[in-house]
Amino acid sequence: MAKTVVVTGASSGIGAATARRLAAEGFDVVAAARRRERLDALAAEVPGIRPAMLDVTSQESVDAFAAELERCDVLVNNAGGALGLEPVASSRVDDWQRMYDVNVLGSLRMTRALLPKLIASGDGVLVMLTSVAGLVSYEGGGGYCAAKHAQTSMTETLRLELCGEPVRIVEIAPGMVQTEEFSLTRFRGDAEKAAKVYEGVPGPLTADDVADVISFAVTRPAHVNIDRLVIRPRAQAAQHKVHRV
Repeated sequence: MAKTVVVTGASSGIGAATARRLAAEGFDVVAAARRRERLDALAAEVPGIRPAMLDVTSQESVDAFAAELERCDVLVNNAGGALGLEPVASSRVDDWQRMYDVNVLGSLRMTRALLPKLIASGDGVLVMLTSVAGLVSYEGGGGYCAAKHAQTSMTETLRLELCGEPVRIVEIAPGMVQTEEFSLTRFRGDAEKAAKVYEGVPGPLTADDVADVISFAVTRPAHVNIDRLVIRPRAQAAQHKVHRV
């Protein structure tokens, strides 16, 4: 029987790419997100993907999703995102609240709901899609960095608390990834500002690049845990060191 993978935030970007990649690896993929029409298109395109409505900011939605799920061998907590690039002093509280609710509490809700199934599988894998923003702070990133630091801390705590259980806890922390929505959402739909983030950068990461390393992590033998995998484009040596041409 194929192992079941749940990918949150699967309607676009890294989530959709991960769903495609893991389906190609032979997993039974449950692609979960709020935008049903995108999920249906993804499922129609790729055999092995099942669409499922899910809002990780709603406990009721998470509970209903978990109740319908027979088994879960792998959970990829991918749902997340950034809002705004204002300094802390002029940032919006509702932006911080939204980022915390999706990135941190969304991961918490899904982990709490599906952890019993991961343990019952006998070889569960829980993947947290964090960011290098969870390791290094930068100007204008106060809210996003705070949320990703919290998610990284949750991942480390889970690994300690679940030591001895048949569950691997994996953190994937990408650097600069160019997807169709991440920067566009961050800049509230301003396509010009979103494009400038990647301007002149030779070869930013793609969603497929990140999906590739997620696939690598979840297909290791049961005794092998990829604690943290940081992936950046060659052009990005550090958060503030990016080569542009």
